[in-house]
Amino acid sequence: MVRFKVEKMGGGGCTKSVTRAVQAIEPNAGVEVDLGSKLVTVSGTMGPADRIARAIAEAGYPAEAA
Repeated sequence: MVRFKVEKMGGGGCTKSVTRAVQAIEPNAGVEVDLGSKLVTVSGTMGPADRIARAIAEAGYPAEAA
């Protein structure tokens, strides 16, 4: 499980975009988005955290490990 701080998230559209970005590179990953704390938790993944952070950032939401 890895967590990312994603400051630019604000609503349901952001949740969908971030989830799609993660699952595009890790199709079986579980993605939980907490808009209140601006945290994204990714579970069930074997990929490197930097690759996931890069995918989230490319979707327009800069992410850093939390």
